[in-house]
Amino acid sequence: MNELVRKGPVSVVRDTEKRKKKLKTESSLWWMYLPGLVIITVFIIYPFINGIRLSFTNWNGFSQTYDWIGLQQYKRLLADPTTWLVIKNTLLYGIGSTIFQNIIGLLYALLLNQSIKMKAVTRTIVYLPVIISPIIMGYIWYFFFAYQGGALNDLLVFLGFEKINALGTPELNSWIIVFVNTYQFVGIAMIIYLAGLQSISKDYYEAAQLDGASALQQFKNITLPLLMPSITINVVLNIIGGLKLFDVIVALTGGGPGDASQSMSTFMYDLYFRRQDAGYAATQGVCMALIILVISLSALVYFKRKETEA
Repeated sequence: MNELVRKGPVSVVRDTEKRKKKLKTESSLWWMYLPGLVIITVFIIYPFINGIRLSFTNWNGFSQTYDWIGLQQYKRLLADPTTWLVIKNTLLYGIGSTIFQNIIGLLYALLLNQSIKMKAVTRTIVYLPVIISPIIMGYIWYFFFAYQGGALNDLLVFLGFEKINALGTPELNSWIIVFVNTYQFVGIAMIIYLAGLQSISKDYYEAAQLDGASALQQFKNITLPLLMPSITINVVLNIIGGLKLFDVIVALTGGGPGDASQSMSTFMYDLYFRRQDAGYAATQGVCMALIILVISLSALVYFKRKETEA
C-alpha cells in the first residue's frame, strides 16, 4: 500500500513487468548454458566420478567383472616406491617448466616491447612452436638427443668428444623434458606478458624518470606490481600444463629407462594399457587430480593476494 502511494499504480505495474522480463531473460540464458553443462558432465564430471569408483576395485581394464577391495589400492599407492618417483618427476616437470617459462617469457616480452627491428618476426618465431602438436615436438627433439644418429652426438663426435646417452640417463632426461616443454610453450607466456606490459600507462615511467628512478627500480616498483594479473594467469596455466605433461615424455623417453622419467600421467597410462591394472591406474589418477588441484589453487590464491597487495 505504501508503495502504491509513493510510486502510483502505473509505476508498480511497470516495475513488476520489468522483473518478469528480467526473470524470463535469465531463464532463457540457462537454456543456453545447458549444452555446455551436458558436455562437461558427460566428458569430465562423470568419468572423474567413475574413476574414483574404480579406484576402490581390482579391475584389470578389460574383464566384465571386478571385486570391490576398499582402500587396498590407496595403501598400495602409499607403499609403492614408484609412486613417489613419479610424483617427484611430475613436480619437477610442473614447477620447473613454470619457472623457466615465466622467466624466459617475461624476458622475451620486455625485449619485444621495445622499439626494435624485426619485432613482429621475432614474436612469430618465438610463438611458432606453440602451434605444433606436443607429440610431434617431442619427436623433433628426440632426433636431436638420440644416442644413435642424433644431431647432438654427431656434433660431439665431429668435435672429437664421446657420445652421451642423454635420453637414457635419469639425471639428464628429466631436465631435457623440462627444456622441451619450456621451449614449446614459452611463447604463450610471452604473449600474455606482452599484453600486460602494453596495458601499463607510460605516464608511470615518465614520472619515475623525473624522480630519478633507475631502470631496475622502475621494473621493481612499477612493471612487476602492475604485471601481477599476467603473472597469475601464466603461473596457474603453466603449473597445470606441466603437472599433466604426457605427450613430450612419451615421444622422448617413453617414461624410461625403466620408470625413471615417468610422470603420473604416463605411469597411469602404462598401468592401464600395458600392465592391465586399471584399478591402480584410477587410484593414480585420483592422486594426480588432487595434486594438481591443491597446487594450482594454492598458486591462484597466493598470486591473487599479491595482486591486491600491489
